[in-house]
Amino acid sequence: MKDTDTTIQSLRNKVKKFVAERDWEKFHSPKNLSMSLSIEAAELMELFQWLTIEESHEVIRDRKKREAIEEEIADVAIHVINLCNVLDLDLGKAVLDKLRKNAKKYPVKLAKGKAHKYTYY
Repeated sequence: MKDTDTTIQSLRNKVKKFVAERDWEKFHSPKNLSMSLSIEAAELMELFQWLTIEESHEVIRDRKKREAIEEEIADVAIHVINLCNVLDLDLGKAVLDKLRKNAKKYPVKLAKGKAHKYTYY
């Protein structure tokens, strides 16, 4: 399956089913999931640690490293989706709302090509 064939809702359903089949709901408090999300993000960062900017772009060409990156990104996504399930948050709405807020914080006219924090503008 590809992104074009998968909805957020279908991913939510699969994550929910996976968790329920293992009776893990009792462990998946918002606190624990947010902590696990941070841990998984750190594992993703570890794959890029010490690489130059150029190397960080090229690492994906190595089959084994690409697989490891995909697995860590999937772990991060699964934890985000699971947290949305537990908190009954609409991920699509949250992302779109945040993009609208960020568009105001970072107007194209001022922010294009720059890496400043929004308070700079």
